[in-house]
Formats: sequence, C-alpha cells, structure tokens
Amino acid sequence: MLTGAAGNLGRAVAQAFDARGARLALLDLRREALERAFGAEGERRVFAAANLLEQGEVDAAVRAIVARFGRIDVLVNIAGGFRMGEAVHETSDQTWNFLFDLNARSMLHAVRAVVPHMLAAGGGKVVNIGAFAAQRGAAQMGAYVAAKSAVIRLTESMAAELREKNVNVNCVLPTIIDTPENRAAMPGADPARWVAPADLAGAIVFLASDAARAIHGAALPVTGLS
Repeated sequence: MLTGAAGNLGRAVAQAFDARGARLALLDLRREALERAFGAEGERRVFAAANLLEQGEVDAAVRAIVARFGRIDVLVNIAGGFRMGEAVHETSDQTWNFLFDLNARSMLHAVRAVVPHMLAAGGGKVVNIGAFAAQRGAAQMGAYVAAKSAVIRLTESMAAELREKNVNVNCVLPTIIDTPENRAAMPGADPARWVAPADLAGAIVFLASDAARAIHGAALPVTGLS
C-alpha cells in the first residue's frame, strides 16, 4: 500500500514494486489523480481514494484493500510535502498545522489503520519518508524540520515497539528530489545533483524486502550528489 501514490515519488515507487511483481494498493486523495497516473485498475493494482487527515476514510480504504488482497505486507507512507515557513517566533498556526498534518498526521493515520492488520497476519514492513534536512534546524524551516523530525522519531518508536512482532519500520531521508515542480521552483540549480525518484524508490524497495529483515528503526540518507 502506497500513500500519495499519484505524485512523482509515488509513481516511481509503484513502478519499482510493479517490476518485482507486487500487488499494489495505490492510495491518494482523489481517484481521478490515480487514474491519470496509472490508467485503469487491474488484477494486481487497486485504487483507493481517501483523505489521510480523516481516520475514518483511511480505515475504510484499508478495509477495502484487505478485502481485495487478503493482507497488506508493506506500507510506504509517501504522502507529504515541503513549504518554507517563517522564523520560529513568527510561525503561524496555519504553517505549523499544514506541515504537521501533511507529514506526520497523515503517517499516523495510515499506520493506525494498517499495522493491526500486519500484526494479525504475522508481520510486515513500514517505510516512511523523512528528510535529510530534518537532522538539524534551519532558518525559515522550523516547522518543516520539526514535522519531518517527528516522522523520524515515530519511525524509531514504532521499530522499538514492533520489532519483536515481525514488523520492520524504517525511513529514508532524501535531499531535494528531482521533480518537475522542483526544477520549476529552482531554475538555476543543477538537478543532476538531486535525488532521482527511481533511486529513492530503489532504497524504499530494499527496506521493504526480506534483505532488510534485520534492519529496524533506520533513517537512511539518500542524498544524490548534493
């Protein structure tokens, strides 16, 4: 199950799992966005529309996915985003709530819905998307760094809680991802130094694989050339 599946990284991660024969439960806010990104549903691909800030909608989507496929072996919490903010002492509730909702609350709602099914099935893998920048503070990025730091700490806490129950929880820490939106926002930058979505997807697939069964609570930097 991938949240934020219709976005740039979501599409790359879906492609990487699809190439390995995985069955895909692709979740985004609107079904139309999933249809534009992936075409039609298929035998190995199902769409789910849900607002990740509404626990009831996430729960319903997960129940439908489990009814279709029988289980969820992997959850990748891709939904999230970046926004520059104000100085910490000038940070508005709007900025704070937006970034924590987008990056931390969305993840919390997804794991609340999915992890009980993993425990009932005997195990699973959870991969979250942190940020390399969240390892220290930065000017005008206090709310974003705090939100992504929360993702890292929640990842570590979940790993400590679930490792004895055959559930691996880890996260990746990308720098700037090479997307059309980032190229447009930073026309003077060299995107060759950024992280290609396919490369980040490869790291995520590794953490979701049996090869990573001994890894718990890792925050894996994926930094490209930057």
